[in-house]
Amino acid sequence: MSYEAPFAGLRVVDLSQGIAGPYAAMLLALYGADVVKVEPPEGDWSRTVGTRYGDQTAFSVAANLGKRSIAVDLKTDAGQEVVRRLVARGDVFLEGFRPGVAARLGVGYEAMSALNPRIIYLSVSGFGQDGPYRERPAVDTILQSFTGLMSVNRGGDGVPHRVGAIVADMGTALAAFQAIAVALYARRDEPRGRYLEASLMQGIAILQTVGMMTSYREGGTIRAGLAPSGVFRAVDGWITVTILREADFPKLCDMLEAPDMKRDPRYATNELRAQNLPALTETLHAAFGKRTTAEWSARLTAERIMHERMNEYVDFLKHSHVEATGLIAWLEQPQIGRVPVPRPPGLTPLVDGTPRATAPSLGQHGKEILAELGL
Repeated sequence: MSYEAPFAGLRVVDLSQGIAGPYAAMLLALYGADVVKVEPPEGDWSRTVGTRYGDQTAFSVAANLGKRSIAVDLKTDAGQEVVRRLVARGDVFLEGFRPGVAARLGVGYEAMSALNPRIIYLSVSGFGQDGPYRERPAVDTILQSFTGLMSVNRGGDGVPHRVGAIVADMGTALAAFQAIAVALYARRDEPRGRYLEASLMQGIAILQTVGMMTSYREGGTIRAGLAPSGVFRAVDGWITVTILREADFPKLCDMLEAPDMKRDPRYATNELRAQNLPALTETLHAAFGKRTTAEWSARLTAERIMHERMNEYVDFLKHSHVEATGLIAWLEQPQIGRVPVPRPPGLTPLVDGTPRATAPSLGQHGKEILAELGL
């Protein structure tokens, strides 16, 4: 064990599919664990989402870096024997079946803990293992709607919109990884492993803790905390501006050459500006539409007002600050080519071409894994 590979020596059996469970297991691999991805013969469904490059997609690469893959049919005795042998020597087990399916396939918690009492077992689902929605299928979009995220992400047309990133899956993955890491730490002084569960509902709810509290206490509405704080159209793009301190608003008015806005009693304090936000926003849009993002950025920087030009992903990836911080690892992947991978905190840099920095093809390590298991 070391800071470079704190989970070295741990063995993980990953039967989960998609992003939430697999990304949590992928993090275990990046921090040193030996993670065996057990896929059905047709492959994890993440291999079919979006543009396909052979048997890989951006989803499958992001979810499986550093793992070894074996294709197994769990509906056969031989397939179940492979899983049993993996679990018998394992430390962590992840599954993402609908509630009750794992038990029917012979890989439920009771069976796996009987085989290996110290196993840390994680179930990932859409709505959780209990409750009236437990059987309902769920993906990121459904959970964004169900938990209220879309209700606070309305466009200028007033229509609720989905957040473009898969926040339910990624939030669940990070929470699941945290739960596993904590359980492994506690297991040092415990005679048995334990059962854990994580759901997309839980993962996305955690990300909205402040919003839910605010909405509940304010009778279902969420007033603006900082006003103005938004995205405004300039001549050549969009720029985000947030007024954090009361003294910044007069500076903003002067910079925008808007003396009427500065004198308007409706905007004298942050609370008043929040109450009159629609009118203020309309005025700001008109003002920002007179210059380019570069011109506004120079002026806002001089006044030390928080702001940023809205980037596309490509702009962000090639930004000089991003390059200077080493945030992105550029990794060559078989079939798919060079891809950008953000580096998680505390992780030593990934070395391109190494097993830890490569996502496996379907069943790529089947023979070597079977040999290790004596099959």
